[in-house]
Amino acid sequence: MSSRSSSSSAREVELQKEAKRHEVALDELSCLSSSRSVYQKNGNLFFLTTAKKVKIDAEKQLDHAKSELAKIRSQTR
Repeated sequence: MSSRSSSSSAREVELQKEAKRHEVALDELSCLSSSRSVYQKNGNLFFLTTAKKVKIDAEKQLDHAKSELAKIRSQTR
């Protein structure tokens, strides 16, 4: 196994974990009222915002992780 394929497979595993975390976050957020105040972590700080805004951000991050995962999978084939 080459180091390139092992690093891409490690990256693929990390992206799968990241996507799963975002899916769980979206499921949790969907149980809340969209106007409910929640804390969102940004770096080492937490900011108070609405569940709707956090859900939109989580959806964007999930889409990005899935597109990166698709890129990696298409390169290994």
